[in-house]
Amino acid sequence: MVTVSTMKFSTTKTDIQVSLQKLSKITPTRSTIPILSNVLITTDNGSIIMRATDLEQTMILTIPASIEKEGSSVIPVDTLLNIANELPDGRITLSVDKKLNISIKSETGDYDLKGMSPEEFPAPPELDKQSPVIFSSELLKLIFKLTSFAISNDDLKPALTGVLFHFDQTSLTTVSTDGHRLARYKIQDFDSGGFSGDIIIPKKFLTLSKNLIGQTETVEMQMGKSYITATFGNDTVHSRIIDERYPDYESVIPTNNDKTLTVDVQELTSAVRRVSIFSNRTTQQIAIKMDNDVLEIATEDPEKATRALEKLNGEYSGEPITIGYNAFYLKELLSYMPSEKVVLKLNTPISATVFCPEDKEEGKDTTMLLMPIRLND
Repeated sequence: MVTVSTMKFSTTKTDIQVSLQKLSKITPTRSTIPILSNVLITTDNGSIIMRATDLEQTMILTIPASIEKEGSSVIPVDTLLNIANELPDGRITLSVDKKLNISIKSETGDYDLKGMSPEEFPAPPELDKQSPVIFSSELLKLIFKLTSFAISNDDLKPALTGVLFHFDQTSLTTVSTDGHRLARYKIQDFDSGGFSGDIIIPKKFLTLSKNLIGQTETVEMQMGKSYITATFGNDTVHSRIIDERYPDYESVIPTNNDKTLTVDVQELTSAVRRVSIFSNRTTQQIAIKMDNDVLEIATEDPEKATRALEKLNGEYSGEPITIGYNAFYLKELLSYMPSEKVVLKLNTPISATVFCPEDKEEGKDTTMLLMPIRLND
C-alpha cells in the first residue's frame, strides 16, 4: 500500500499535460467516491508514475522527471490539467508536504491546492499470471477501427457493449454488434501464445487504448479471469472484462444472399449524404433501388414536403430489388470499409445485407452487416 510522504519533483509542462489529458478520460465526472476524480502520483527512480481509475478501468502512465524528494500524493485531475493547459512551455515543479498541501511552481507563478492521502486511493487490480498475447500496434489499431462503430450503447444488453475477441490456436475473430449492424474481422495464422477462448472487452478500454497505441510497435495483452491488461511500452491499461455470454453471431450472418452489387465506396457515401439531407429526421430512411447496373437512391418526407433522388452506376447481378436503410448507419458503415469498392450481398428487402470489401487481403476477412428498414408501400 502507498504511504503518505512528502514529495518534490519537476517535469516538463508538455509531459504532464499530455499524460493528464489521457488520464482525464478515465476519471468519472460524477462519482459517489470523490477520490476517483483524482490522480495518484508516485515518484520512482527518475520518473513519476501517474495512476487513475474508475474501478472498472485503470490507467498507469510513466513520464520522466527530476526527483528531489521521493514520495506520493493524490491530486485533483481537473485542477492539475487546467493549470497545465494554461501554463507556457517550460518546467513545472510540484511539491507536497506532510499535511497534503500541494505547491505548483512555474516560470509564471505559484499555485497551491489541497491533496488527499495516497492510502485512500484504490489499489490496482490483482492480475492472473498469464503469458501475454502479442499484437502489432497496427493490427490492434485496425481491429479497433473495424469493430468499434458497431458496439451497442444499451446497458440492458451488457454483452453487446464491448468487442468479442475469440481466440483459438490458429486464428482470431473479433465481433461487435448493436442489433442494427454487425462487424466481424477475422485473421488466420494468428499466434495467440497458447491462449484460447472468448473475452468481451468493454468499449471504454478501446477508447483509452487508442490514445496509447503507436507508442510502441507491439502491445502485450494479458487475459485473466476478470481483467485484461494491455501494456504499451511503459504505460498500462487494466480493464474489467464483461462477464457475459456473447450471442451466436454466426447464425445471423446470411449465407444465401444471391444478389450482388459492387459500387465505389466514396460515390455511394456522397450520394447517401446528399439524399439523406431530405430524409425524415427521426427515421433517416432512404431507399436504394437496384436494377441492371443503375442504382436509384431516394427519400421522401411528406411531413416537410421534401424529396430527393440520385442515380449511380454500379455492377449489379440479380433480380431487381428496392431496400430501405437508415442513412446514418449506412454512412457510418461505409466510412470504415477498407477498400475503394464495396460488395453488397442481398436477398430480400427485409433480410440483412452483407457488406464486404472488394479487395481482400489474404488470410484476413472483413464482414459487415446492416439490417434494412421496412419501406412503406
